[in-house]
This record gives sequence, C-alpha cells and structure tokens, in this order.
Amino acid sequence: MAVIRKKLFYKIGDVCKLCSIQPHVLRYWETEFTLLSPAKNRAGQRIYREKDLQLVQAIKQLLYQEGYTISGANKKLLDDGKSDLPLFKQSFKADQGPALSEIQKELEEILKILD
Repeated sequence: MAVIRKKLFYKIGDVCKLCSIQPHVLRYWETEFTLLSPAKNRAGQRIYREKDLQLVQAIKQLLYQEGYTISGANKKLLDDGKSDLPLFKQSFKADQGPALSEIQKELEEILKILD
C-alpha cells in the first residue's frame, strides 16, 4: 500500500494508489458492492473516507487473496456482523472528540474557501 498522508477525504486516484487497483476496477466494484457507496462533492467527484478505504481493502482481499467471487464476497461483507474483517468490528474510543473537532475545523476551512 502506497504512503499518502492520512486525510478526511480521498479522491479516486488516491484510493487507487493506496489500494493498488485501477480506477475502472474501483468504479466497477461500486456497482457490485452496495456497501461501497462513496459520497460525491459539489463537483460530482467521488470522495472516499477512511471506512471506504478499509472496505476497498477488504473487497480486494476477498477477491484476490481469498479467491471469492464477487457475489460471494458481497455476501460475506453483508453477513450480519459475523465477518472476521476488522472493518466491521467497530469500537468507540474516548478520543473521538478531538477527531470531530478536527473535522469541524477542516469543514469550516472548506466553507471559507468556497465563499
């Protein structure tokens, strides 16, 4: 996995570099995996969050390393919390407050830029 500074949002090119896949593969996976549904910005560009990156890595692992078919991988990902993938093991930490403050500051900066 390539090294890119941890950000709140990633563009499709960043995700492809980080996950070592081609953009057309990622766009295809978005049509096949209902869980992979990145938001779009005002310009219509896909914006991916950290959880989307984790999901892309999980999909890649299931398809390429574990040999699942697309439908099999989709079923495994949709399985109600029985997945052993770290993506679905959510734990809430006490240090999320500072992260939310950082997100708010970055969003305010974006709004200033857009105005």
